[in-house]
Amino acid sequence: MTINKPSRLVLGSTSPFRKEILNKLGVPFETASPDIDESQIINETPAQLVVRLAEKKARAVASEYPDNLIIGSDQVAVIDGEIIGKPMTHDRAFEQLTNASGKTVRFHTGLCLYNSHTNVVQCESVPFDVVFRELTASQIENYLQKETPYKCAGSFKSEALGITLFEKLVGDDPNTLMGLPLIRLVAMLEKEGLRAI
Repeated sequence: MTINKPSRLVLGSTSPFRKEILNKLGVPFETASPDIDESQIINETPAQLVVRLAEKKARAVASEYPDNLIIGSDQVAVIDGEIIGKPMTHDRAFEQLTNASGKTVRFHTGLCLYNSHTNVVQCESVPFDVVFRELTASQIENYLQKETPYKCAGSFKSEALGITLFEKLVGDDPNTLMGLPLIRLVAMLEKEGLRAI
């Protein structure tokens, strides 16, 4: 698999989850850490927020990689119309999961592929819904003790024990839930002449 320009594929993220997902394609890539302000703009919807931040992340590393395809991605979880972030603490995670019990949490994942050679940008927001079972306080506590998902939006790891919290998952691509919509990314890469198969 070769392309003339741009010369490399760059993941504008240091997330181990996104790196692991991108590895599935078997395409060589580098990683770079974008340093951006991730604050929400007034009246900005969750879908608009993640698309803007995904593009901002991709463009933030372009100065280091001027002739490359750069992937930016950002994700938020929304419950009852409110964005919920990474809990960071046990108490906050317990509160988030208690609030999610019996409800649907929608994840908005922004994906951007930026060609820093031609300045062509492809961006979109990919939704994914997680329908939670009715959870008891002891189930939530047991889960948090076993998995400590305090750096994960929504307070769970769907690729591990977090799956026990759900009634069902609704979306086109399970990779989206972990932060990188791979099916959409493959289509974007192919538009740039980069094929995994």
